[in-house]
Parts: sequence; structure tokens; C-alpha cells
Amino acid sequence: MIAILDYGMGNLRSVQKAFEYLGVPAQITDRPADAAAASHVVLPGVGAFADAEKKLRESGLDEALLRAAEAGKPVLGICLGMQLMFAASEENGHYEGLGLFPGTITRLEAPGLKIPHMGWNTIETRACPLFDGGEEQCVYFVHSYCAGEVSDEWTAAVCTYGQPFSAAVCRGNVMATQFHPEKSGDVGLRMLRRFAALQ
Repeated sequence: MIAILDYGMGNLRSVQKAFEYLGVPAQITDRPADAAAASHVVLPGVGAFADAEKKLRESGLDEALLRAAEAGKPVLGICLGMQLMFAASEENGHYEGLGLFPGTITRLEAPGLKIPHMGWNTIETRACPLFDGGEEQCVYFVHSYCAGEVSDEWTAAVCTYGQPFSAAVCRGNVMATQFHPEKSGDVGLRMLRRFAALQ
């Protein structure tokens, strides 16, 4: 069973429907015990980093997610969920994240372009559990902040919108996407299928 963590700031039902379409059981839950019992954990998110970090901490789901990651369970962050996995964010101040990835989330620098970055854009993938690597794929974004440090160590896909940024990241069993796979058509569904198949 995949646990989709509900801390009050997520596009939960659309993520669950994508897994249902793939025939994969997925439960929306706000209970840390359900996350502990799940085989896979998904951290979605929409909104401001500070509010999300506070709600995640108050719910106890932050510790449940960290324990799942430490136990080697496949863990996936989506959009704001990806940003929360980083060490910190500079969105409206300085706030600490979960620290699963190094670095700080910063405002997307895209002079002359609309912010938020909203709509379809191309990513260049690298080999990881989510992608074969060496592909250009088109996916759906909605964000104003990003992981602008594109590290060869943990970046799994790169997108450019004014600046290059990490569109997906991966460290072992922990992975995340800045884009919305559940809104990215067949490309996103293939990625979610690969995540669900991880042991």
C-alpha cells in the first residue's frame, strides 16, 4: 500500500487517482502509523513552504517520513513536497526543511518570464529509478521556487526556465519531482508506475 501524506496542503486526490488508474492501491492518510505500515510513501504539496513545514511537523508526519526513508522504503516528494525534502528554503524568510537533500530552495530567477513557472516544459533526464536517463520529456510545472543548485550527485532531471534547476532529484530510495507527474500525462504515469514497482 502507498501512503499519500495528508498534512493539509496537497493535491491529494489527483495523486491518488493517478495511482488508481495504474491499478496501484494508494491511501490518503494523516496518521503517522499508516505511513509506518505502508510499503511506499508519497509527500505531495501545494502552497507556501513555511506553512507546509509547520503543518507537517505538527502532524508528526515529518518524523514518519524520515523513518520511512531511513528504513529504505521508496519515498517520493511532489512539487512543494520536493522542496520540503531539502535542508532549507528562502521563501518569505529562512526555514529549515527535512534535510533529505542538501542545499536551499531559492526563488526562480527568470527575467522577462512569468512567475510562477506554470505549464508544460521539457526536462532532460538522468538515469535513476524514475527514468532511464538521456531522454527529453515534457512535464507539467507550477512553482515559483526551485532547487537552483544542479548537483551531479543527486539531480535526476534538469529543466531550464530563465535558469537551470533540478526538476527531479534522487538519493537511493528517496526521490522527488518539482513537476506534477499526476498532471503530466503518459510520461508522469510511467514515472509513477516505476515508483510503485520499487521494492
